Amino acid sequence: MTAILRIDEEEVSVDDFIKNLKLTGQFEGLIEQLVRDKLAVHSARKQGIRVSAEEIQERADQFRRAKGLHRAADTNRYLDALGVSLDDFEAFITDTLFEEKMMRQVCSDDAVETYFQLNSPRFESIEISHIVLDTEGAAKEMVSYLQDDPDSFEDMAQEHSIAETRERGGAIGKVLRGSLRPDIEAKVFNAAVGDLLGPFPSEDGSFYEIFKVTERHPATLNEDTAVEVRRLLRDQWLMARANEHTIQAC
Repeated sequence: MTAILRIDEEEVSVDDFIKNLKLTGQFEGLIEQLVRDKLAVHSARKQGIRVSAEEIQERADQFRRAKGLHRAADTNRYLDALGVSLDDFEAFITDTLFEEKMMRQVCSDDAVETYFQLNSPRFESIEISHIVLDTEGAAKEMVSYLQDDPDSFEDMAQEHSIAETRERGGAIGKVLRGSLRPDIEAKVFNAAVGDLLGPFPSEDGSFYEIFKVTERHPATLNEDTAVEVRRLLRDQWLMARANEHTIQAC
């Protein structure tokens, strides 16, 4: 078995390296990234996307500059140390360009705009605060008190909440749809600013949570939203491509 590392007389083989990646939980993530890259490259080639020799040369030059490889001999020594041939290096650069071009097409500005218009409610956000208490009785009593004195929410959170947010007066901050438990989210996102909601028991019944909506933000296609839309477009596209192929670990 090929050794990739030697410490004194001990050799670390490729098998040892892979086992270490699996046991440390890194293997699956690397495989998923490799699958995503390969699916994008495969689709780019199938759709007739082109990568020119000039683009490959420009990207290779960028790589060499980033690594401080200013002469051809420097590059050759660098690749030799990695056990990578010039052909392997060119193939890597080419596939990277295919992947980038494919993703630019999938996540184009027009695609982002269309997805946002069709799914704008999911990008609404609200700002909320909460108070977490360890019994239902205490939580119901707190709700009753807050209904009579809603302006005391922050003080009550600091004094009684068992959550770490007590130091901020219970403030959680801005949340998007999909970040709360479904039964809680449905009520919180339909609430008006200032509304109290709860108490909601945790799934194991170990604590009870009271929410207050402090601000609402309508969906807008800003830079942060565009980044999230591109992530969703990429994930959906890759899932669709994965279903077109047979993918299995060897």
